[in-house]
Amino acid sequence: MWYEILPGLSLMAVALMIPGLATIQIHKFTNGGKEKRVARVPWQWYLMERDRRVGGTGHYFDSKGLENIK
Repeated sequence: MWYEILPGLSLMAVALMIPGLATIQIHKFTNGGKEKRVARVPWQWYLMERDRRVGGTGHYFDSKGLENIK
């Protein structure tokens, strides 16, 4: 019957989800616990550069907060 396709369909769905979920976890691991930021427009690039400068560490993902603003 129609329900015989469900195991194969669920297996395919899991197999297609693994690369996307693995990529998210790898980005979180390499970027200090935050997901990778992508600058698609100049304004987003400006914000990433601001976070790099204000953070004081040279990385946009190591933002320390307001205590570093002088």
